[in-house]
Amino acid sequence: MVSAAEQLAANLNFGALSKATELKKRIWFTLGALIVYRIGTYIPLPGINPEAFADAFKNASQGILGLFNMFSGGAVERMAIFALNIMPYISASIILQLLSSVSPSLEALKKEGEQGRKVINQYTRYLTAVLAALQAYGIAIGLEGAGNIVSEPGWFFRISTVITLTGGTMFLMWLGEQITARGIGNGISLIIMAGIVAGLPSAIAGTLELGRQGALSTALILFILVMAVAVIAFIVFMERAQRRLLIQYPKRQVGNQMFEGQTSHLPLKLNTAGVIPPIFASSLLLVPVTIAGFSAQGGPEWLTSVTTYLGHGRPLYMILYVAMIVFFAFFYTAIVFNPVDTADNLKKHGGFIPGIRPGERTAEHIDYVLTRVTVVGAAYLALVCLLPEMLVSYAAVPFYLGGTSLLIVVSVTMDTVAQVQGHLLAHQYEGLIKKAKLRGISR
Repeated sequence: MVSAAEQLAANLNFGALSKATELKKRIWFTLGALIVYRIGTYIPLPGINPEAFADAFKNASQGILGLFNMFSGGAVERMAIFALNIMPYISASIILQLLSSVSPSLEALKKEGEQGRKVINQYTRYLTAVLAALQAYGIAIGLEGAGNIVSEPGWFFRISTVITLTGGTMFLMWLGEQITARGIGNGISLIIMAGIVAGLPSAIAGTLELGRQGALSTALILFILVMAVAVIAFIVFMERAQRRLLIQYPKRQVGNQMFEGQTSHLPLKLNTAGVIPPIFASSLLLVPVTIAGFSAQGGPEWLTSVTTYLGHGRPLYMILYVAMIVFFAFFYTAIVFNPVDTADNLKKHGGFIPGIRPGERTAEHIDYVLTRVTVVGAAYLALVCLLPEMLVSYAAVPFYLGGTSLLIVVSVTMDTVAQVQGHLLAHQYEGLIKKAKLRGISR
């Protein structure tokens, strides 16, 4: 027999959007917030020469600045007020997650529920402001030492740069929270995705222009398009993949009634770490290239050698890239998923895995399964990120078509569609409840 929820999900379609007034307001609010974000990426930082900075950026565009420029939707190459984007907030969140695994006080806050999460979120905001201020000050010093970019170097420029860039990051953090609360959700992720998607048209146009000039063959361009579609389909399949552990609950008696035991599942995602591993791996590997790019002579000899070996498509770069992705996949999965806590929660609610003793043995079994699932997830991340990396290296495909950008865009799109469907489902539930009440009144 089909349940009411399953029937609603089967009948769910976007044609119901015209009747969902609340959802339409949320969508329009989200679009308006993203437009405000895009406008901010074109407002330049005061006190700099945009043309001079654009020339200097070309020398370092293949380094970590190119990666951050992709996430910020071109705000870095224009040195806009949103040049830091939301990256300090992401760094602060990751740092607090790391600290919560070693700090008993933070670990206790995580277990306090909603109130504990509010305190941790407040700590995240404070740390975001500190990280943004430090990065902004470093940018100010770097701009002053890069030649004729700054019109009037000095403390006034440094202070104004710190205030402007830190304020831009804090505003984006607030904007992301507003999208999550008053929009369709996933505010921070949507801001990052909007930056990446904004650069896709120019990347596609650049690829077609290379084809028109003869630098890329028509067959290669078609192969790139087909491969992009195949990679997107592969990402969707793997991101939805789960390993479900069977959970059983014993019979229970309520009053004079005996209820049968229930069966549930504990879903273990194939890719628990998300897009964090490729972002971390790319950032660390691009640091030497960035330092050499900002150096007028290319840096010391050893740095030049390291930069050469770590160039896109080089064997050493590929090996280290895959190794770091695998390492961070296991490392971040161990941070965000604790088998001991999961086993304790199951034991408290009377749940157990058939054939496994509750408690420590259950935690060991969950960890055993999760480790093997993460092996497949890490291999999937490495494959998705490595194939486009080869195209970037050997075929001069734009950086925007890399595996990390595709992962972020596809993952956020899937989450956003799920959020919209959830709102539509809630709207249909409300409609059924109102109809039931009207029928009861009429009777």
